[in-house]
Amino acid sequence: MTRYLVLLRGINVGGRNKVPMAALRDLLESHGHTKVSTYIASGNVILSSDQSAAAIKRELEEALPKTFKLDSELVSVLVLTLAQLRAIVRKRPKGFGDHPATYLSDAVFLMGIDAPTAMQVFDPRPGVDEVWPGTGVIYSQRLSAQRTRSRLSKIVGTPAYKSMTIRSWQTTRALLERMEAREDAA
Repeated sequence: MTRYLVLLRGINVGGRNKVPMAALRDLLESHGHTKVSTYIASGNVILSSDQSAAAIKRELEEALPKTFKLDSELVSVLVLTLAQLRAIVRKRPKGFGDHPATYLSDAVFLMGIDAPTAMQVFDPRPGVDEVWPGTGVIYSQRLSAQRTRSRLSKIVGTPAYKSMTIRSWQTTRALLERMEAREDAA
């Protein structure tokens, strides 16, 4: 059995694509996955499975519209191993996420798009935004005091945005801690 992090893109946002976490856990357990847990209602799932990441992604993307009343086709799934998530956290740029009172920091997880292609849609405002490419992720940071001047929201209207799902750095680290805690308990 392998531990996976499953990130769902486009659920429970602004009252659209409502997917209750208890029902999502039930759905995943009905497909044979074990030790299923969710973290906040934005589509973060940790589970164990004997299936591949690609098989879990396919299965869930097919099952979601059959199980839940979705408002759009924008729901997509990214499945990461514990090693992949650890690498994202460990390979962060120096100092990234270390000053949450000063900077809002996010991990922009990439779904079927590479970092150089994804970076083309970012237009960081000097003195406000900073972005760095990683493996399977873009690290994005903006000054809290000037967040309304940030250009991060400009990526929303781009075609590439459909291939991204964003989690705060705090959530990203919490997910890693939960995955590691489950591994230690196993």
